[in-house]
Amino acid sequence: MDQKRRNGFRAVAALVMFSIAQVGLQVAFADRTSKPAATTLAPQIIGRLTTKNNQPVSVNGLSAATGASILTGATIETGNDQSATVDLGPIGALEIDQNTRVVLTYDEQRNVKAHVLSGCVTLRTRSGATGEVISDQGFTGKTNPAADASLNNCSAKPAPLPPGPDQGGLFGLGRAATIAIFAAAGAAATTPLFFDDNPSPSAP
Repeated sequence: MDQKRRNGFRAVAALVMFSIAQVGLQVAFADRTSKPAATTLAPQIIGRLTTKNNQPVSVNGLSAATGASILTGATIETGNDQSATVDLGPIGALEIDQNTRVVLTYDEQRNVKAHVLSGCVTLRTRSGATGEVISDQGFTGKTNPAADASLNNCSAKPAPLPPGPDQGGLFGLGRAATIAIFAAAGAAATTPLFFDDNPSPSAP
C-alpha cells in the first residue's frame, strides 16, 4: 500500500511539473511575439529665453524673462533698450535686437523660421539645421544646412539709387555741368592761339 501511494505521489508531481513547464513556455512565447516594436522618438525641442539684464520682454502679449520656455509660433517683442536671445539647442539661436517684433516657428526636423514684423534679428543655425528669415520690409534669406550659418535682416546693403535727371556725366555732376566744363576747357586752350595770330600793334 505504501509503495502504491509513493508511486501515485510521484506521478502527480511529475504531472504538475510538466504542466508548469508548459505554462511557462507559452507565457515566454507570447511575450516574445506580442511585444510591440520599439520606436525612436525625436527629442523634443523647446526654446529657452535669455534677456538683456534679465529685463522682461513680451511673449504672446505676456511678460517673460530669462529662463522662460518659447514654444513654436510664439510672438516675441522687445522694447527700447531691450534685447533677447532664444536658444534652440541643436537648431541654433535667434538674437532679437531692441524695438523688434518677430514670430518664431521651428520643428523637430530642425527647421526654423523667423518672420520679422519690425526691427532686426540675427538667426544662427547649426550644421544640419535649415533657417529662414523673412521680414515685412522685403528681406528674405535662407541658410545652408551643410554648415553653421547666420542671417541678419538688417545687414543687407541697400541697392544704389538710380541716376536722377541731373546725374550722370563727368564725376556724376550731370550732363549740363559736364558740357560747361568741356566748353570752358576748350575756350582756355584756344585763347593763346588767338593772340598768337594777331601781332601786337607795337611790332615794327
